[in-house]
Amino acid sequence: MKLKSVMPSIFAAMFAASLFLLQTIPAQSASHRIEVTAKRFEFAPADVTVKKGEHVVLALKSLDVPHGLRIKELGVEAKIAKGQTAEVAFNADKTGTFVGHCSVFCGAGHGSMTLTVHIVE
Repeated sequence: MKLKSVMPSIFAAMFAASLFLLQTIPAQSASHRIEVTAKRFEFAPADVTVKKGEHVVLALKSLDVPHGLRIKELGVEAKIAKGQTAEVAFNADKTGTFVGHCSVFCGAGHGSMTLTVHIVE
């Protein structure tokens, strides 16, 4: 009999504790997905900005010929077939400006084909 009168109090305390715990556990952040188009001799957009701590997914689409993207400091390395999309992910774990280059020779303007990633606080 005594147990029946205590049970509502126990459930209320458990419910209150679970609400407190849910508020103190940081939520998993979703990936910041950025669509980038590659074509001779540019990436569009050519500059992207993300926040430090974000998980970033670059969805790279090639419109004309095979392209690639290498951002050494961020561990980004991707190859993109003509007419296809490739995804590459990285964690934005340091602030700064990082310049990526097309890593598959695509013609005379290949050397000027860059994508700049700005990671800010």
